[in-house]
Amino acid sequence: MRRKASLVLLACAVFCAALSPLLRWYAFPRLARIPPNQYQDMVLEAEGATLLDYGTMRAKKVPKVTIVQTLKGDVEAARRIGRTAGRPVAVWDGLSYVQGPDGKMVSKVPERYIFDAHSQAPVHATGETVDGDPVRRQGIEFKWPFPTQRRDYEYFDAQTRTTSPIHYGGTRTFRGLTVYCFEQTIPWTKVPMPKTMPVRGITPETVARTGTTRWYATVRRFWVEPVTGAPVYGEEIHREELRGGTLLGGRAKVTAFAGHVKMREDYIEHTVALVRHNRTAVLALTSHAPRGFLALGTSLLALSLWPEARARRPRDPAPAPAGEPGPVSA
Repeated sequence: MRRKASLVLLACAVFCAALSPLLRWYAFPRLARIPPNQYQDMVLEAEGATLLDYGTMRAKKVPKVTIVQTLKGDVEAARRIGRTAGRPVAVWDGLSYVQGPDGKMVSKVPERYIFDAHSQAPVHATGETVDGDPVRRQGIEFKWPFPTQRRDYEYFDAQTRTTSPIHYGGTRTFRGLTVYCFEQTIPWTKVPMPKTMPVRGITPETVARTGTTRWYATVRRFWVEPVTGAPVYGEEIHREELRGGTLLGGRAKVTAFAGHVKMREDYIEHTVALVRHNRTAVLALTSHAPRGFLALGTSLLALSLWPEARARRPRDPAPAPAGEPGPVSA
């Protein structure tokens, strides 16, 4: 009976020990994925910003500029492209909508981002665009891989349509979470005019005919929770200029937008709470469950060996019956 119990415990120990690495190296890559129906929005603000008045073509100080960013998953496109790519894919339709203090639109730039649902590596397919222009992304955008490493990454900039390093800048604590800090600097670069302009009659084509060009520079910072790879905070020191041409009335350049863009407080709180919840789920697959099953397997192995050890322990000799002489040695 003891031998039978030992074999059962040993089988359970082997099962738990085998399950531990399977959860980390097999289940985790298949279960930790961006859902295809993901939807999220984010509001950022730049207080005391400089904004171009297209009516007078003069820059002026304004109380606040608001940027609303939305990301919406396209489930059907993700399934279709995933079948062709042979791996789970996420397709995000993004929109960056900028409005002035009066609530009127300043610019809006749509983009479609196609990427691997687990690794966040870009997947090149028809429809990968920024403001209607086809692009071929390299590097990450919006989200870091999970787990995020303490190193530099290649990050795609939608304004310039180019990829450049975003540098790891250290670790800190933000709202009770350990985060990795990343920073990317984009020097002054000539970029396309947005296809949707705030003034009727002004289009990229009409601006191009005047000889005026648009230039852009930024310093962007992200604080990323490393287990999930999700940014919990982001900000940009963003600058845009119009340069040259007859549109500026002889001036060399004029500021189109300049401001320190930061996430709004209520969206910071919401993002931190969401990331904290997702972090627990990811840790269950990568750390808690594998370690728990390994510890359980070790305990079951010890229990399976214990009855066997007791059965093989030598027993003390039985005492001699009363009245009989004991053994005599020479």
